[in-house]
Amino acid sequence: MKLIRQIDQIDENLARCALTIGNFDGVHRGHASIIQHLKAWAQQVGGPAVVLTFDPHPVRLLRPELAPPPLTWTERKAQLLAELDVDYMIAWPTDRALLGLSYREFFQRVIVEQLRAAAVVEGPNFYFGRGREGDVQRLQELCDDSALNCEIVEPGISGDALISSTRIRECIRGGDVKEARQMLTQPYRIRGMVVHGASRGTQIGFPTANLDAIDTLVPAMGVYAGVATVADQKVAAAVHIGPSPTFGVERLTVEVHLIDFDESIYGQVIGVDFLEQLRGVQDFTSPAALQDQLAKDVEAARDIGQPFLTDLNSSNS
Repeated sequence: MKLIRQIDQIDENLARCALTIGNFDGVHRGHASIIQHLKAWAQQVGGPAVVLTFDPHPVRLLRPELAPPPLTWTERKAQLLAELDVDYMIAWPTDRALLGLSYREFFQRVIVEQLRAAAVVEGPNFYFGRGREGDVQRLQELCDDSALNCEIVEPGISGDALISSTRIRECIRGGDVKEARQMLTQPYRIRGMVVHGASRGTQIGFPTANLDAIDTLVPAMGVYAGVATVADQKVAAAVHIGPSPTFGVERLTVEVHLIDFDESIYGQVIGVDFLEQLRGVQDFTSPAALQDQLAKDVEAARDIGQPFLTDLNSSNS
């Protein structure tokens, strides 16, 4: 898959594409359903499957105080879409000129003239143009008038509710990363740079990588089983998010214990996939009591992370 970040990179290869437009934050199973229909249309019209997203999210320009914390960064979104066999992802640079286009202007300038789409595929909650004035009914009418194929895909369902980025954020904010994982196409991931901490974990036998500069939503405070990506390695991990009340530390930190891993990674950016919450943050009576609990946490994280790594290795072989 090719990631396009600049408008002038759009070329003849995208002509007669099957196109879907949206933020695709998190790339969840509802998005995957749209992509499945998109690929079918791409085959039918003889063009590539193209996803058009916006960078930054339009709300960050229009109402920054209301902008939700993102679930993915641009490269991660592209990676997830590539796994769904999308041909191109366009991270359209968002500016006020773009957001000022009426829905008719947006359709004509972007969909028809710039991308020369042959088919458009969207979910039922798609809006476009200035003030979100365009909806799927208006999209269908414009496509009909321009002889473009148009399909509106039914929304994805998990349990008895619609799958949405908003619902996934609520799960992550509540620590239910397992439920979020069931709605996403891959486990929820954050990334951060490994920085020096107070080395308290090393002192009690459980060294941690302290993460800074995290640019996506951080899950609720607690201890989690996860898998870390360190360079090209996948490593089972136990992750602590929150203060360290046992040591009198009130500042929230994200600390990752890499299981059966002993290399210096200071200054590196690592990713962490969250599989399941193990417990909440606790205040222990002594470092020894904390040490005993951490040993249990690490074993639980190993038991959850290793099968995931085995499945991952099997799928990649």
